[in-house]
Amino acid sequence: MSTTPVPEPSDLDLKKKHRGMWASGDYPTMVERFLLPLGPRLVRAAGIGAGDRVLDVAAGTGNASLPAAAAGAAVTASDLTPELLDAGRRRAEAENLDLEWVEADAEHLPFGQGSYDVVMSSIGVMFAPHHQPSADEMVRVCRPGGRIALLSWTPEGMVGALFRTMKPFAPAPPPGAQPAPLWGSADHLAELFGGRVQFHSADHGVLEVTAFPRPGDFAAHFIASYGPTISTRAHARSQGRLDEFDSALDDLMTTWNRGTADAARFEMEYLLSVGTRS
Repeated sequence: MSTTPVPEPSDLDLKKKHRGMWASGDYPTMVERFLLPLGPRLVRAAGIGAGDRVLDVAAGTGNASLPAAAAGAAVTASDLTPELLDAGRRRAEAENLDLEWVEADAEHLPFGQGSYDVVMSSIGVMFAPHHQPSADEMVRVCRPGGRIALLSWTPEGMVGALFRTMKPFAPAPPPGAQPAPLWGSADHLAELFGGRVQFHSADHGVLEVTAFPRPGDFAAHFIASYGPTISTRAHARSQGRLDEFDSALDDLMTTWNRGTADAARFEMEYLLSVGTRS
């Protein structure tokens, strides 16, 4: 029987940095401002209903966990960052929903083999630095015949472009780390899950964002609230490249604006994949 992997000391240091990055800024505000539609879309696609045992990996504030619980599932929301789980608990209390909140690393999940009927992640597990261990863990804790459901930003979409824009300003990635938007590629998912998960749907969708009047307002929101942008911008400042970074981010938002200069509209592409565990 497979058991929960034990992280190496160097890995613990890396995860401490990631935990701090996601705790910086105000990610819960980003969720409330424009990310809320994603969780229910994943829950519907996964066919989650009453009686399902569901694990949400890298659940953040529970954007998919809460609608799964509202559908009658027994939900465990797991995340590396306790501050995000605390925000999720407050949301659950406000909505009178009962679910379990567990601090956990996506690459070393503290759950038994085959414990869940559905293992899902909405723009969460994709940000674990090492993709293969995360995929392996999702498979391990899902029962045979259970479902794996993923919603991930695509490499070709706006968030993929954001990470390409930030890359020249960021410190070197840790050994073995892969770009997060690769999870939004069907070919990459096939490599990660091999023959262990048979994906029967892989649909591209778009999150339309109209919450920011001007492109620069969206850039400012990322600078103030989004951990990866905050971390990369701090590194750019330390290298004397702050103005260059800010200009590159403004240019990105202008390029991806599908509205007007005073009524901005953005389309953020994602891949929604659902498969059956062999």
